[in-house]
Amino acid sequence: MTDTTTAARPSAPASAAEALERLEPILQRLRSSASRREREHELPTGVVRELADAGLGALRVPRENGGAGLTFVQLGEVLVELAAADSNLPQIFRGHFAFVEDRLTAPASAERDAWLERFTAGEIVGNAWSETGSVGLGDSGTHIRRTPDGPRVDGRKFYTTGSLYADWIDATAKDADGTDATVLLRVDQPGVSVRDDWDGFGQQLTGTGTAVFDDAAASPADVFRFSDRFRYQTALYQWVLVSVLAGIAQATEREAGEALRARTRVYSHGLAPLAKDDGQLQAVIGEISAVAFTARALVRSVGEALDAAAATASRRGTAEDDEANVRAEIASAQAQIVLSQSVPLAATRLFDTLGASAVSRAAGLDRHWRNARTVASHNPWVYKARIVGDWSVNGTVPPYIWQIGTAD
Repeated sequence: MTDTTTAARPSAPASAAEALERLEPILQRLRSSASRREREHELPTGVVRELADAGLGALRVPRENGGAGLTFVQLGEVLVELAAADSNLPQIFRGHFAFVEDRLTAPASAERDAWLERFTAGEIVGNAWSETGSVGLGDSGTHIRRTPDGPRVDGRKFYTTGSLYADWIDATAKDADGTDATVLLRVDQPGVSVRDDWDGFGQQLTGTGTAVFDDAAASPADVFRFSDRFRYQTALYQWVLVSVLAGIAQATEREAGEALRARTRVYSHGLAPLAKDDGQLQAVIGEISAVAFTARALVRSVGEALDAAAATASRRGTAEDDEANVRAEIASAQAQIVLSQSVPLAATRLFDTLGASAVSRAAGLDRHWRNARTVASHNPWVYKARIVGDWSVNGTVPPYIWQIGTAD
């Protein structure tokens, strides 16, 4: 990891447009190299650092604390464009944005201020919540020991998205008294190792692999009760993935159009001497474009619900806060249900416009379907459809937190 505490920082952007203008040179390089980097499994370590140095991780931090102070609606615009350039990158920062939000909604304290300073200095937080194997539903094989020298952590996590590139890992664990906790661990310390062993067919560069903690040290101030986490975290986690799907749809539309305009070979039973003028093929691109438009609109709509939930965070547990959190959870699930089906379909429809040459590995167009299908597999939408239906029919409050493990 690079020392981020001494480098001079540019002034924070005040809008999504300003943030995107600052990021555009990076995004331009990402668009032109995304297919090759995925094919060669080139980890975006340097790019992640560039994005952090450009202030991506501090976009939600208030301006008075050195960040950009963007709303979720504004942040969503940035994330969609980032995903359209490289779908791995918003997911890499997913755990970071969640922990930033957790600190933003925490009571004022010197420890909170220290975290805000770290965010504006470009420090990144990865995620380590999931465990594989025989761990019981609701249990954790990761434990915090309280010692005279401070908390120590032992455990093994998988699906540790972003941690491969991070300065810190936000890990769930059982505290010494048996309560559920989250603990922040420095990556660059003895006893912490992160592996690039994620073997999924999509989102291959997210660093979603194994993290191992072996007597890893933590500060007492960086151990938090899980029950104190901000309420709309599940909605936020899923919203980031919704923005990734929206970016994939946008990239699919862009690359399908580019390929169709460049195509000179046509079929004898087609409708025009140039593929780009064939009405049937134009209609397919129109379908893809409609999906991309809908996806961006859904990202914005969920962002509005998250902004409303954030606005009531200081009144936790009030009727107004309850209503805002239900709305954020439902809106996020509704968007997930729609896009988990429509974006992978759109990513396959592009092949209906280009013929057999489009399946060339060198072209890399298959990555859009693989990445969309992988993102859509997170937090299975079939369960979310039932939850939304129960809310719609019966007014049942959705669950805000859910877990994976073996049933008793």
